[in-house]
Amino acid sequence: MMKKTEKMPRTYLGLLLAAALLAGCGSGEKKDEQTPAGERSGSTAEVKKRDARDISRPPFTPAQKRLAGYAKRRELQQNSLLKNVAFRSIGPSVMSGRVVDLDVNPDKPTEFYVAYASGGLWKTSDDGISFTPLFDDQAVMTIGDIAVDWKNGETIWVGTGENNSSRSSYSGTGIYKSTDGGASWQHLGLAETHHIGRIVLHPDDPNTVWVAAMGHLYSFNPERGVYKTTDGGQTWEKTLYIDEGTGAIDLIIDNSNPEVLYAAMWYRMRYAWNFVESGETSGIYKSEDGGESWKLLTTKASGFPVGKGVGRIGLALYEGQPQKLFALLDNQFRRPEKDDSEQAAEALTREQLQTMSKEAFLSLDEKTLNRFLDDNNFPMKYTARQIMEKVRNDELTPRALVDFLEDANRELFDTPVIGAEVYVSEDGGTSWRKTHEDYLDGLYYSYGYYFGEIRVAAHDADKLYILGVPLLMSADGGKSWASIGKANVHGDHHALWVNPTRPGHLINGNDGGVNITYDDGEHWFKANSPAVGQFYAIAVDMAQPYNVYGGLQDNGVWVGPSSNRENPRWHASGRYPFKMILGGDGMQVEVDTRDNATVYTGFQFGFYSRVNRNTGKRQSIKPQHELGERPLRFNWQSPIKLSPHNQDILYFGTNKLYRSMDQGRNWQAISEDLTNGGIQGDVPYGTLTTIDESPLQFGLLYVGSDDGLIHLSRDGGFRWQRISDELPQNLWVSRVEASHHEQGTVYITLNGYRFDDFSAYLYRSRDYGETWQRLGENLPDEPLNVVVEDPENAELLYVGSDHSVYISLDGGETFQGVSPDLPAAPVHDLVVHPRDRDLVVGTHGRSIYIANVEHVQQLRPDVLQKTVHLFSPAPVTYDTNFGRKFSPWSTAREPETEIAFYVREAGKTTIRIKLDDGRILQELQDDSERGLNYLSYDLSVQKERKGLYQNALRSRGILDDAEELRPADNGKLYLRPGTYTIEIVHGAETATGTLQVKEGRKKRKRG
Repeated sequence: MMKKTEKMPRTYLGLLLAAALLAGCGSGEKKDEQTPAGERSGSTAEVKKRDARDISRPPFTPAQKRLAGYAKRRELQQNSLLKNVAFRSIGPSVMSGRVVDLDVNPDKPTEFYVAYASGGLWKTSDDGISFTPLFDDQAVMTIGDIAVDWKNGETIWVGTGENNSSRSSYSGTGIYKSTDGGASWQHLGLAETHHIGRIVLHPDDPNTVWVAAMGHLYSFNPERGVYKTTDGGQTWEKTLYIDEGTGAIDLIIDNSNPEVLYAAMWYRMRYAWNFVESGETSGIYKSEDGGESWKLLTTKASGFPVGKGVGRIGLALYEGQPQKLFALLDNQFRRPEKDDSEQAAEALTREQLQTMSKEAFLSLDEKTLNRFLDDNNFPMKYTARQIMEKVRNDELTPRALVDFLEDANRELFDTPVIGAEVYVSEDGGTSWRKTHEDYLDGLYYSYGYYFGEIRVAAHDADKLYILGVPLLMSADGGKSWASIGKANVHGDHHALWVNPTRPGHLINGNDGGVNITYDDGEHWFKANSPAVGQFYAIAVDMAQPYNVYGGLQDNGVWVGPSSNRENPRWHASGRYPFKMILGGDGMQVEVDTRDNATVYTGFQFGFYSRVNRNTGKRQSIKPQHELGERPLRFNWQSPIKLSPHNQDILYFGTNKLYRSMDQGRNWQAISEDLTNGGIQGDVPYGTLTTIDESPLQFGLLYVGSDDGLIHLSRDGGFRWQRISDELPQNLWVSRVEASHHEQGTVYITLNGYRFDDFSAYLYRSRDYGETWQRLGENLPDEPLNVVVEDPENAELLYVGSDHSVYISLDGGETFQGVSPDLPAAPVHDLVVHPRDRDLVVGTHGRSIYIANVEHVQQLRPDVLQKTVHLFSPAPVTYDTNFGRKFSPWSTAREPETEIAFYVREAGKTTIRIKLDDGRILQELQDDSERGLNYLSYDLSVQKERKGLYQNALRSRGILDDAEELRPADNGKLYLRPGTYTIEIVHGAETATGTLQVKEGRKKRKRG
């Protein structure tokens, strides 16, 4: 419980009064259990942070339990009442998602496989014009590496679990193999390895395979190193192992002598608050007996760096000279500091200010200090003269200028490590030399863990390629480098195939998809037909049709129509339906639905803007601390929330909660730090992750943090109460959802992914967080990212996990699976459109899917108890072109309407379309499944009932007495405008409804 202060600050009183006038808020009760927000602190002292050792870690989820969770997921899908609810993809595809590997047919390079980090495995046989997914229904969709045995029946090996170590590098469940082109898969074990660095096939023996396994990302484990099988994956032997934190990231073979292999070992460990990307056990090993035993090559005498700064290593062997070996190193050792004479010749630096004395600071020239302020984008309200006066009066220290600039994005890019280096060995790895003299700046920055691939051309040992930001090529053995990316090539590169027989032909995989060149990067083709975007968050507006907005991993923020159906027609029109709003890593989006044009969104670490889509005008809205205050902490995906009561009011989460009453122009902190204060590390931690405001009461606020805290305010942020003490501790609060139906009800999901804990944590409180009930006990072991309560049906809940969507019809007591139309990609966000009753699904790997849930919303207890229930179909508009062919070569236009019904038990169902006097015009049969069923009806009349229907139309005056009812071009008779009866018979029960065919636009008559 936080300490109370004696009185309410005037600023909060004013805000609260203004808020009450705008929307009206409750006064809040139980004041003795709540605490008021604190005043801003002017201290420049360091934030007191928890020690990581104080955090109790949940145990990681064993692989067998995760595989059992996969079986449970399949069971929930197969037995679901909702499995026939269709999900359709709306794309987008133009920006794609992260590629991790490529495998190309060397004899027919127009045929290749592409592995996406979280979008599955795809194959093209037409040089990237079209792709087919092959790995959509396995335990996981995340992939680290693939290998295809093109010589032996095109056997496909898949190593699951991304080999990069990013914040969304999902873990796998081992090795999979297909011998039938991906139609079926065998799971071959190694499930506890989590992340696969490389798979190497023996050039002559299809049963001998080596695997470089990275092991867990967020926990220590022994299942890492190099594994070997000699029986096609039935059994595995671990032949190279260092320790529980060092795995194998790369592995290459000398195809001219398969007894020789090289392995790159990498020490790395990720935490929610820190990433250790290098260690003393990192290095290069060699085997000369087919991987049975290994020898460390990178010793102190070898010329290759050794020690704690050795990070990720990529390997490449020149086939024309097998003793020639290249290595790309992420060197995490710090660069040597410049001497005093060099520093003095330069402008004022942050490093100087960190230790500068008061006297030295006051002796600076004002122009020098103002230049520092300008170079570092300080707000214009700060001037050298003003700051010097505060330092003179001991109101500030020189260090305060450095503290003011602290933010996660700056720390990510500005860490002064050596970075990428390329080394070559001419003697099979015994000795090494660096190929270049200067730093390879602008390639790895400080996050080389995200890259690490190097390639050498088969025909030229001097032609090298290294992958980072951007893609670089050297034509002189690594002495000099040049970028070969172009305008339509994404900046972050992870996979590259170099044609061994055609110089200049490259296939590149990056964060934006696949690119192909035939001239070493002078010109690139973009092969992005799969919809494999990695969405972090989505939102919708109220336009007609409504638009879907979303922020994507490294691909910005986009908006497009919910009616979109992906097709290549836009290549001719030049108008792709989705449009980019902002770049960077796209994050959360809020849309002012009063104009469907004012959008709040941004990129990583809280750099958000207010954007007008009509004018293109953009204004930064990031809250900022004052000079002398402790820097704010921003999550990678900083949360924002527009008030449902007044869309001029915007909430923004840092480590505090901020509120703006004027669309983000001005901000006021309405809380103290609502986290545990952070932990020392190189990843922002102790940040807010989720915000919600009750749609039933203004000022009823909930926030959750990455370190497991949930706070409640009932009075617009004046008093806060921590309500998470009885919940599992230290887990990431992935979502808080205030109920649409009960004021005191709130739902939360907790996520243990950053501890390798894959349990499904879902809770509900009906008393403002005083007590909690765990929900979804039948959910599989899959981390949960989001929970949404349906706005129409209080008993209807949706949750999104790292593998699917689950729906509860009983308030969360039990959950059901959904259609296999939805691939098993991570689901990061869900939105229920309040008008169109669509469930919009934002996946991190397969873009956006939509399912209409109008009928799901109606599955209340009274309907569920019925033997059969018919849902009223939407009216259909008649068109005289039904069944017409506009040319001999065209397909006839077929009308379609959907007849939706529910049956309590599976069985035969008869569907009849009748005239109002009961005569039957069409009779259809359906093998119905338990639950919701959907029958597509083409509005046709049975041919043998032509006379009956013709007489009925004549009696209504729709046809003249002598006029014949003629079939359309396709030979079918169609219903004319009118009202018809639908009768559904299932077992001994019958349900009826009406089908309305409305009058369409009539043709103009001549004369």
